[in-house]
Amino acid sequence: MNNKTELYQHILAQTEVLIAGNGTVAERLEAICRLLRDEVHYFDWVGFYLVDEENPRELILGPYVGDSTDHTRIAFGQGICGQAAEREETFVVQDVAKEDNYLSCSIHVKSEIVVPVFNGKKLVGELDIDSHQLNPFSEEDRQYLEEVAARVGPLL
Repeated sequence: MNNKTELYQHILAQTEVLIAGNGTVAERLEAICRLLRDEVHYFDWVGFYLVDEENPRELILGPYVGDSTDHTRIAFGQGICGQAAEREETFVVQDVAKEDNYLSCSIHVKSEIVVPVFNGKKLVGELDIDSHQLNPFSEEDRQYLEEVAARVGPLL
């Protein structure tokens, strides 16, 4: 791809194919994670956290690609993911070392973006992406990842 816009247009088109495809919701979400990680060189861990239906103030680790994590449940307000869930807004953290409330998944993670996923107006999950680089995320990343999340929302 020649530029980021073309890359994300490709990602959005492939996301649509995966959403409409066969397989369980979990399999389709994992395929979207893999697509994002494989296509964007500075996305090192890509996953979904889903709102726990039985405890709607908690997130449960869903499908992901990347290193394993100990953070399988996150309370709203806890860490970057929990803050994004509580405020229902995208969080872009260019340097996790500067965050007091950061939940470390790996010593290699330098930055993180967390995008809420809604089904209608209801928060149903988050798209969480970690990078091993400092300051990798642009406003274009944010906008397109919010579009990916918007397309995934009806699946949940």
